[in-house]
Formats: sequence, structure tokens, C-alpha cells
Amino acid sequence: MRWRVIDYAENDAFMNMAIDEAVSEAVGAGASQPTIRFYGWNPSAVSIGYFQSLDNEVDSAACAREGVDIVRRRTGGGAVYHDTLGEITYSVIASEGLFPKDILASYREICGWIVDSLAILGLKAEFKPINDITLNGKKISGNAQTRRGGVLLQHGTVLHSVDVDRMFSLLRVPDEKIKDKMISSVKERVTSVAQENGEGRDSLYRSLVKGFTEGKTIEFGQLSKKEMSRAAWLSRTRYITEEWNRMR
Repeated sequence: MRWRVIDYAENDAFMNMAIDEAVSEAVGAGASQPTIRFYGWNPSAVSIGYFQSLDNEVDSAACAREGVDIVRRRTGGGAVYHDTLGEITYSVIASEGLFPKDILASYREICGWIVDSLAILGLKAEFKPINDITLNGKKISGNAQTRRGGVLLQHGTVLHSVDVDRMFSLLRVPDEKIKDKMISSVKERVTSVAQENGEGRDSLYRSLVKGFTEGKTIEFGQLSKKEMSRAAWLSRTRYITEEWNRMR
């Protein structure tokens, strides 16, 4: 099995989610190889899980003031702040048959590639079911998965640096009275590569490429013209729309 690896590129939130869907369609149709994609969010963005209410989770006015995009993912899970400089995001898109049917087992396999990547940097991380990766007991990566039309899509973030105060300025919290306590708690429970060993973002990226591709037959490629065209259409007609992002 040959994997296509798409080098790191930055897009806005709507295009990032549209590319995931366009590639999923192409892989499902047999038009594209199983794909590993690395990317960033520019401008910074908040993504919400498929089943979440935007108004309950995100301070839309604060995001507008800060120039931060808001987009709904096709995967579940909670709201995530994606900082342009603070993280590297990946997507793995392939036939379901390449991975265990058991959801937890498939998370363990793909998240294991992140654990391997961090080990290259001398960081001993571990998979924390169901879909997190921790380092010294602190979260450094969150991941989400969906399966549709025989295709598995898993995407997730690996934190190079983290700004918890900025994150909480954009997300809503259930009780403003305990917001400071929540921020302190998250600071104690979340970490990043920069905090742990000071490695640069480029070093993190190189380790991710190596960790994700070890033992695989790969070729570095690009999105096809059809995938790009489809992604542009999906971005414009779905992911940027109020109808999609405020559907719940």
C-alpha cells in the first residue's frame, strides 16, 4: 500500500475542513491514494464538534474582534482553538479496511504515530483513551475521527505552544465566576513541545513526518485538481455558511 503525503500548508478554517472532505470523497471513489496531510490554520480559528452548539461553545463577537475563524467539523468532540503558530494539525484519510474496526484500536494505532514522532524529540508521550495523547500526565494532542462511506478520517492537533488565556477569551465557559479557576486548571493539565524541551516548530514537523511515515511506502504529492476544485466548492457552499456552522 502506497500512501500519499501532503506537505504542510496553511489554509483558512473553511478550506481546511473542505479539503478533508474532498480528499475523503476521492479516496472513497478510488481516485486518490490513502493520504496523510499536515496543515496549519491561517488565520487562527476555533473548530467545534459536529454535535455542538456554536453559540453555547464560542464567543462569536470575541472571535470577530480578533479575526479568528469559526468552523464546524464533521468529527465529534469539543471546541478547539487552533493557533496559527501554536500547533501542527494532521489528517489521516484512508479506507476503513486499513484500520481496525474497533474505534479505540484505530485511535490507538494512529495516535501511536504521534507518540513515535514525539519520541524522536526525546519526549515520552503515551496514548490516553479514547483519543488524547499525554506527556507527564498533561495533554499535548487531541484527536477526532469519523467514518463515512467506507472511509476513515482522523484529524488532530499536536501542540507546539499553547496560550490558554487567549483560548478562554474566545470560548464560552459555563460559569464566568469560576473562569479563573478553570484557566488555572487547564494550564496545569495541558502542555506543549516548547514547554517540555524547547524544540522549534520545524523540528516538531520533521519528527511528525518521520513518525507518521515510518515503515510505510510513501510518496510526497499534492491535491489533485479535482480535489482542489471540490474543496473550494465545499468551502464556499458549506463550511463558511451560517447554515452549516449554526445548524445546532
